[in-house]
Amino acid sequence: MRPILFCFLLTATNFLTAQLDHQSLLLKEDLTANANAIVRLDEMDVTLASKKEMNVSLRRRVTVLNKLGNSHVGASVGYNNHSKIKNIQAVIYNPLGKEVDKIKQKDFKDVSAVDGGTLYSDSRVLYLDYTPVQYPYTIEFSYELTTEDTGGIPSWYFLNGYNVSTEKSRYRLAYASPELKPEIKGCNLEGVTVVLTENPGSIVYEASDIKAIKEEEMSPSFDKITPKLMTRSVNFSYGGYEGTFNNWNDVGLWMYNNLLTGQDALTEMAKEKIRKVVSGVEDDLEKARLVYDYVQKNTRYISVQVGIGGLQPISAIEVDKVKYGDCKGLSNYTMALLEAVGVKAYYTHVEAGTYKVDFEEDFSDLGQGNHVILAIPYKGEYYWIDCTSQVHPFGFIGDFTDDRRVLIIKPEGGELATTTKYADEDNLQKTNAKYSLYGDGSIDGNINIETYGIQYDQRFYLENRPKEDIEKHYKKYWSNINNLMIESYQFQNNRKDIVFSENVVVAASNYASKSGDRIFFRANAFNKNGFVPVRYRDRKFPLEIQRGFYDIDEFTIALPEGYAVEAMPDGKNIENEFGSYKVVFELDKEKRQLVYKRSLLIKEGLFPKEKYNAYRDFRKETASYDNAQIVLIKI
Repeated sequence: MRPILFCFLLTATNFLTAQLDHQSLLLKEDLTANANAIVRLDEMDVTLASKKEMNVSLRRRVTVLNKLGNSHVGASVGYNNHSKIKNIQAVIYNPLGKEVDKIKQKDFKDVSAVDGGTLYSDSRVLYLDYTPVQYPYTIEFSYELTTEDTGGIPSWYFLNGYNVSTEKSRYRLAYASPELKPEIKGCNLEGVTVVLTENPGSIVYEASDIKAIKEEEMSPSFDKITPKLMTRSVNFSYGGYEGTFNNWNDVGLWMYNNLLTGQDALTEMAKEKIRKVVSGVEDDLEKARLVYDYVQKNTRYISVQVGIGGLQPISAIEVDKVKYGDCKGLSNYTMALLEAVGVKAYYTHVEAGTYKVDFEEDFSDLGQGNHVILAIPYKGEYYWIDCTSQVHPFGFIGDFTDDRRVLIIKPEGGELATTTKYADEDNLQKTNAKYSLYGDGSIDGNINIETYGIQYDQRFYLENRPKEDIEKHYKKYWSNINNLMIESYQFQNNRKDIVFSENVVVAASNYASKSGDRIFFRANAFNKNGFVPVRYRDRKFPLEIQRGFYDIDEFTIALPEGYAVEAMPDGKNIENEFGSYKVVFELDKEKRQLVYKRSLLIKEGLFPKEKYNAYRDFRKETASYDNAQIVLIKI
């Protein structure tokens, strides 16, 4: 009788424990604060069985509190021809912790890991497409993966995003022999208690009860503030090629020898054709400009992920034949064309995106970088080109790959360098306008806008937009003007000097408001910047201004007949560590003319969180002054 009772109690205890692990009614209060989901358990085991075998197992249990928390489920895994997935499943539990659904591998979606333009690919993703019937609910996702590629060990995040907390996180790395021991770099671990247990053949990191963080405006990217582990193999195999990395020079040498060598061959016909394009040109930079123009006009970008784990470019011969390629293929093809006309260029890995991300100087691995560009050495500096763009001028990379540390791949090895920085004053916008204000409150006028640097990057696309889109753009840009009519526009894109010019003729009724004998209007009609950062009572993260800019405006305003200026703001001059702001009003009574001059400089920088309120006050003051009114009275 006693053994039966004991077994019953043990079974009941296990059942209750399982239900407690999966229930979502009794949750820790500090983990629900600011959270749309709670990662109850995040556990990964990585075993390096040999240079050519890595086994990964994941068990992840997430309680989703509301609709916004669904994005934190994370029920997906990538694979390719060098890897195999087994035992993938997901189990759904109701708020009481009772199992209500079990999803097997056949019910997961199996899709290409690249975009819809891909013609062929060996990179795929298995993911769960689940629609919950109630909130909260708990989902437990698990899988096992075996791969021949040991050069890409999964990194580890103790927090998976904003507004999600972590109850328990465990990351274990095991290795069969000392030479397989990976290197690990902890990042942003301050404020998180991480327990490290290291034994011969294994390393374990554990953390628990990590609170959710809220996203803050103008803070560093999530990747720069979240606690995480970067991992890399020192001795590995990738795509059938073995390697050893101790530094970035080793990475570049391995990539050049195994990924690039032989891929730059061209037919004699292709070489002869490109040599005719540059015939008579002696300067290497001008040759490069002509080759870049040729590639833009004769190829198109499409995602093609083939070869060694998606890292190897398609051959230059194939790109020349089909006239398309991805970033790797088009960069390799352009490099081959440049080589054919005697211009040296280097294949370069970069982490692309509007947020600047550097390659880690002290942590060399294959996992950094998501895009390829070219570096062209010329007179002691590098010129950078993005061969996937069919619209950007030669040597202008815009905010997609600017000002970040990248890996240049050379025959002798890898070299870290920094791409072009568009500094504050380089991102210039000059607006000159002449407009007339009439007694009925209407205005009409002509506006000229010239943009440079990143501000050029934000506007030059207009020249290829249809009329409807262009008019929508201006009505949104000048949303402070009611009843705006775009009467005409002309664009000039100076691709050599990288200047975009806009000439716009406008008219609007009821721009100014009337009250009795008075007219009220804002002098700054065409570059009113009303941005004021969000207020935080308890700011958590530093203030980061990713890119600065400089606006210079001059508006000449013809005042209506029969009116005089009754009240006008004084000039304004502000200078501080964040930038400067200056406004001047010049009134010519005889000509019934007012000249409004304004400049706004915002400086790039990283500032402690204590400076946020000062920056907010600065932008609040500039926004208020941009909105300042002038009062006219009938005479």
